[in-house]
Amino acid sequence: MKRFLFLAFSGLSLAASAQGSYEIKVTFKPFKNQYIYLGHYFGKTYPIIDSAKLDANSQAVFKGNKKLPGGIYLVGYPNKAGFFEILVDKQQQFTIKADTATLSKGAQFENSPDNDLFINYQQFMAVKGKRISELQAQLKTAGNKADSTKITDELAKEDKAVTANREDIIKKNPSSLLSTLLITMREPELTGALKNPANKEDSLAAYNFYKGHYWDGVNFWDGRLAYTPFFEEKVDKYFNQLVVPNPDSVIKEIDRMLGYASINEEMNKFLLIKFVNRYLNQKYMWEDAVFVHLFEKYFSQKTYSWLNDAGKKTITDRAYSLMANILGTPASDIELPNPEGVPVSLYALQANYTIVAFWDPTCGHCKEVLPKLDSFYQAKWKADGLKLYAVAKETDGTKKDWLGFIADNKLQDWSHVYYSKEADKARTDNGIPGYSQLYDVQSFPTLYLLDKDKRIIAKKLTYQQLDEIIQLKKKGQ
Repeated sequence: MKRFLFLAFSGLSLAASAQGSYEIKVTFKPFKNQYIYLGHYFGKTYPIIDSAKLDANSQAVFKGNKKLPGGIYLVGYPNKAGFFEILVDKQQQFTIKADTATLSKGAQFENSPDNDLFINYQQFMAVKGKRISELQAQLKTAGNKADSTKITDELAKEDKAVTANREDIIKKNPSSLLSTLLITMREPELTGALKNPANKEDSLAAYNFYKGHYWDGVNFWDGRLAYTPFFEEKVDKYFNQLVVPNPDSVIKEIDRMLGYASINEEMNKFLLIKFVNRYLNQKYMWEDAVFVHLFEKYFSQKTYSWLNDAGKKTITDRAYSLMANILGTPASDIELPNPEGVPVSLYALQANYTIVAFWDPTCGHCKEVLPKLDSFYQAKWKADGLKLYAVAKETDGTKKDWLGFIADNKLQDWSHVYYSKEADKARTDNGIPGYSQLYDVQSFPTLYLLDKDKRIIAKKLTYQQLDEIIQLKKKGQ
């Protein structure tokens, strides 16, 4: 699903981006009478936006009627066997001369100060990178502390030289695209007690300083950053390491970023695609609220030229599947017939905790898990005031399979109900969400843990994880 959704977006974005008033003349030796390609970074992807055929003199022209969005672009080899990077920004009529025999030292440019600056920076970094790698290799084999200290000091010196070079470029070329990229690559520098915290207070101060200055100089309305390979990595690091992992904190950061990005189509598109793909399938239970928020604020009442109907449907369907089972909210009631044909309501069960188990009598994994659930129930959970409400979803099996499994495995203390295909169809035909949708059942078994008020404590975990949560709840944690 995630792959499909991104392809829906990227396919449209290519069509929209392939038009621009630019003229980039390329001489690319030794290739002749072959197609070369123009693309750009878009986070971790490389969409191709144009192609041109080299003539017998190894020359071709990329040309369009509107300017290209600024960023790091890629000139692709014939057969897409490789590429080299160029910068595209304000100046979009320039010439490139490249030869695979000398490309490691960089291409040559005419009428492109941005790329001249970029090549000089790349050449500087190639020298420094080689030296740093040599020192790092020496450090691994250092024979004593004195040698290690000497090498470490040299590494620190080289690192300072790299930083100084970057800062010099920024100072001398403040309006250049390269300076914007280098500013984005910066990280806050911790000094003094912040660098070597001695206690919890210092550690908290270091965290607050680092987080507070992480985005210094970075403008979320600058769409050029979307066309880089490292901006997405910076966003990932921020959310993975600095944002408190709860829905309120994540939603606050997303809204802040998108608030600024909304004035730039490329950055707005980039962040929306990133966030919706990230939270489409949740890594943690609480992320359901993040995806529902994204849908309600940014997709339910809005349309985008880069989002096709299939992508919109995927987002909408996923949001509707999550709305009824957000962590911490009351679970939807279920009322289905038990083995005697008597309707039994989930909310009729009075218990400190309730496990709702969606399963299929023909599911191999269910046959393994349900007896283990019963073992935990008999050994521990029953005494804790927990009850089991098991919903057998009819798929390939029959009521006979259902009743036989219950009897064979002696699951007698459970509240068993049967969800037939006819019952499911009757709900959906009347415009009522099926129980599988209300509980976002995408595989069997699917387990939910509810509290005494039937609020969702946990969902889609293993029975071992549910037990850990129950034991923590008993301890008041």
